[in-house]
Amino acid sequence: MFRPPPRGTPFNRREWLRVGGLGALGLSLPSVLKAKPVSKDASFGRAKSCILLFLSGGPPQHETFDPKPDAPLEIRGDIKSIPTSVPGVHFSEVLPRTARLAHRMSVIRSMMTGINAHSTSGAFMLTGYEPLSKAENVPAGGNDWPSIAAAVGALNPSKCSPLSSVVLPEWIENNGHIVWPGQNGGFMGSAWHPQMIKCDPSAQRLRIEGMSLAEGMTEMRFSERGSLLRQLDTRFRATVANAHIDETDAMHQRAFDLIHSEESRAALEIEREPAAMRDRYGRGKFGQSVLLARRLIEAGTRLVQVNWAREPEDQNAGSPLWDTHQRNAQRVREVLAPQFDQAYAALIEDLQSRGLLDETLVVVMGEFGRSPTINKSGGRDHWGNVFSVALAGAGVPGGQIIGASDKIGGYPADRPVRPPEFAATFFHLLGIQPNHEFLDPIQRPRLVTDSGVPLREIVGI
Repeated sequence: MFRPPPRGTPFNRREWLRVGGLGALGLSLPSVLKAKPVSKDASFGRAKSCILLFLSGGPPQHETFDPKPDAPLEIRGDIKSIPTSVPGVHFSEVLPRTARLAHRMSVIRSMMTGINAHSTSGAFMLTGYEPLSKAENVPAGGNDWPSIAAAVGALNPSKCSPLSSVVLPEWIENNGHIVWPGQNGGFMGSAWHPQMIKCDPSAQRLRIEGMSLAEGMTEMRFSERGSLLRQLDTRFRATVANAHIDETDAMHQRAFDLIHSEESRAALEIEREPAAMRDRYGRGKFGQSVLLARRLIEAGTRLVQVNWAREPEDQNAGSPLWDTHQRNAQRVREVLAPQFDQAYAALIEDLQSRGLLDETLVVVMGEFGRSPTINKSGGRDHWGNVFSVALAGAGVPGGQIIGASDKIGGYPADRPVRPPEFAATFFHLLGIQPNHEFLDPIQRPRLVTDSGVPLREIVGI
């Protein structure tokens, strides 16, 4: 939660938590961000906010944005392609609603990480920095590079919401509950963590873990305990000189702000949405998570990352999430694509009707793609050599295809794009210079991107 005082001081961390920590508030709240505002001359972006849809598991490029209708059956698969709203551009037939919105989208068909491991290829995509280890099942750790979501929330926070950067409805993990690296503040610590909103928005009654007052705790008692905490803090400061106390104070203040922010609390009350709107997004966990993301950015949140959530049967399944090692065509056609297609189209149309699309960046991506050749189980395997990413909103040029894969959708044939370039584009659109420098905890200068240059096709420079 926060770092303890130096050894030899009258209080240790446990004692401080006992007398005046967050637990004294009657509240259990995840770590919150201590933001360092970026200077105005670094804000070149057009996006006031961003919704990042992460299709965990690795969506197949052939059955989404890069079909290969002229390839042999063992490459193209059973799912056909359909024309889109852009002449000459085809998407998979399982994305009919999305295809009608292609004129609002830029699709990168030559994205690549060169890594076939979920967690490490995912960390590369989510941070823009290539991980040292390329192994599978590398768990999150304190030396990880901060995620893009963490950096956006910390370096260019919301001016009107205590929730600058949010991840929902759960962390991305491999089978066995191994949480991926590259999803939080990493080596920058809890001050950079995005806010995790762990929930099931599709449930009849939405309950969010760690974001409500403890049972029996009234707002009056909460405020009284806050006053007591400030008194204890004053005494503690008189006894201890510690550079990390400010981080703790920011955490406490964030807790108060969130509890007392009517706008943020209202944004989380998805039941306020008309039934017709909830139906429009789809009543499943993904669709309702996307709708919740729209509500949060309306309330001033800068970035919301929606992760494709696991269902109970996904933990031990051979093809969990978008990881379609078996029965790829069937699972994409019957389970995965319908939910995505409905929610994505609803989001783009909803943002447009509300006048928010021009200022909201919408990104669709996964950690990698799927193999060009269908395996003996009718599935496609991990493939980091080429895959597709889609962007829309925030002035992103519509009706555009960037790069190309080869005839079988196995490797880039033109304009290969790697995560540092993608991250630089992301930051540029969100108002952070790709060469922005910050200091790590031991005062070493770091850059938000690994020498990435924004894609000129997207940002126009």
